[in-house]
Amino acid sequence: MENKKVLLGMSGGVDSSVSALLLKKQGYEVIGITLEMFDNDSNVSLDAKKVCDSLHIPHYTFSCKNDFKRHVIDDFISCYSNCKTPNPCIECNRYIKFGYMYEKAKELGCYYIATGHYARNEYNKEYDRWVLKKSNAGNKDQTYVLWNIQKDVIEHIIFPLSDFENKEQIREIAREADLEVANKPDSEDICFIPDGNYKAFLENNSSIKAKVGNIVNSSGEVLGKHTGLYNYTIGQRKGLGIAYKVPLFVLGFNEEKNEVIVGEEKELYKKEILVNNINLLLIDKIDKPMLVDLKTRYSTKSAKATIIQNENTIKVTFEEPQRAITPGQSAVFYINDIVLGGGKIM
Repeated sequence: MENKKVLLGMSGGVDSSVSALLLKKQGYEVIGITLEMFDNDSNVSLDAKKVCDSLHIPHYTFSCKNDFKRHVIDDFISCYSNCKTPNPCIECNRYIKFGYMYEKAKELGCYYIATGHYARNEYNKEYDRWVLKKSNAGNKDQTYVLWNIQKDVIEHIIFPLSDFENKEQIREIAREADLEVANKPDSEDICFIPDGNYKAFLENNSSIKAKVGNIVNSSGEVLGKHTGLYNYTIGQRKGLGIAYKVPLFVLGFNEEKNEVIVGEEKELYKKEILVNNINLLLIDKIDKPMLVDLKTRYSTKSAKATIIQNENTIKVTFEEPQRAITPGQSAVFYINDIVLGGGKIM
């Protein structure tokens, strides 16, 4: 008999709540789970539990604060310590939402896990494996933050929202079902920094402290002073405090000299980059040059690029130079709408 037990990750938001409703309608035996991931996170389960109670499905809350700190918060701090700009959702999805939660699912006898992500998966005969694919949600597709999950988990995932094109459709379902969270606002900030002030978070939770240094151009000319390398990101224009004959943008950092390097916008464009921390979902190795669609940020459009793997890195050559590519962010490779894999920009 098919195991139709599914463990659904629930944050108390409208996406995961409607996912619970849809899964139940589809005949799954749904168990809701809320993960407490950091301090001051103890109230997140209240809305999720209310939804589960209204749908008559069980709900559990588990603390994974130690795992979250080790894999997500510590990585976040480490990146900024090394002049990189992290995307903590990438690590959270790999180790917590599709790692820790999958292990809990097996403990509870569930064959499937489910989340409210906008993505899809299916078995692909050409590649003879389960693949991760873009959803129908257009700009809200979330496969960019899912490239780093374990490929063995893909066949065990259900994405109930894969066919929806926009958030309003989800909210309408919630309203029709009288779910209290129907009009709950989306959370836009980093979950463990609800006020959005990541600089204060770093100063209060790590050894990173403001250290004044020089702002220089590509020729080494000193143009001003900065307030700490972690206060700046590549592509930044505002807040430099420099009066100059042309607009200046942050190009990069010299960590050894404690310098922020700035330049004109045309200097922000790159034709080639290197990627490490590789995770391939579609194939096991890139043994010859491949033409792919590649995204370097969640919010940017994909660009055509050729990739080739060399031991522990992938060399990326874009057809057209790309703007403000940022170390620490992810480069995600697509073959049409299938996620080939990805890595971290060096």
